Amino acid sequence: MPLINRLERKYGRLAIPNITTILIAGQVLVYGAMMMHGRGGNPLANVSLIPEKVVEGEIWRLLTFLFEPPQINPLFVLFFWLLFYLFGATLEQHWGTFRYNIYLLIGYLANVAAAFVAWALIGKTGLFGPAGGWVAQGMTATYSFLYGTVMLAFARLYPDFTINLFFVLPVRIKWLALLMWLGYGYTLLTAGWMTKLLIVASVLNYLLFFGREHLRDWKKGQRRRSFQSKAKPRTGRITHQCRTCGLNSESSPKTLFRYCSKCAGQCCYCPEHIANHEHVQAEQDPSSTG
Repeated sequence: MPLINRLERKYGRLAIPNITTILIAGQVLVYGAMMMHGRGGNPLANVSLIPEKVVEGEIWRLLTFLFEPPQINPLFVLFFWLLFYLFGATLEQHWGTFRYNIYLLIGYLANVAAAFVAWALIGKTGLFGPAGGWVAQGMTATYSFLYGTVMLAFARLYPDFTINLFFVLPVRIKWLALLMWLGYGYTLLTAGWMTKLLIVASVLNYLLFFGREHLRDWKKGQRRRSFQSKAKPRTGRITHQCRTCGLNSESSPKTLFRYCSKCAGQCCYCPEHIANHEHVQAEQDPSSTG
């Protein structure tokens, strides 16, 4: 991408190295605070991106929502962080620090924008929950945005990477990514337009980075299928047929047909007649030969 190359030459020094580690460290701290509070409170109340609260002055939420951890069992959250680190560190090594930062930044800005658009158009009406609560935040401003966008990029670059699902079942990452895409597709088909906006915001950075590659692959597949459809009828007419008895390779595909070197032209015979037939002479008209 020429634009990113120009930006990197000009602003590359501003890139944050090991940003995946920073994000995981922040999530670990928030998750630890959640475990310590137990039923006494919920630290996420001061971390999550709630546009209404941001407008009221709690601008730190524009950054702290990036550190919102998955609310799952400690064993699985550890597995989640290990995979997140693997995906993110690999992308940073593959692309470079600046390009990886840009990838996350585009997704971040798209999700924040979608969150505020949703709040401005619907949230004020109370459709997102009682007292204007931000019920839809789990669709945009949570760990799922970070994890999903990084996982999809990793699966695109390393589709055959294998993960032991539940530590037992080996599954290639491309199939897990396919399930994620199917989930997005189903949501786009069944949900309202606002939810569609939130889904598009979650994958905008992926589409900007890999959209051209997918379009190129699709066009290449179209050309290949077109060529195969045109070539198949031609190759279907090429069959071996015994000149004497008429047996051919379509009706008897296992028969080993041979061509006689003593006959003029390309004269094919089955095993029964290759050694017992009348040779075709050059001066003879082949159509008159039995």
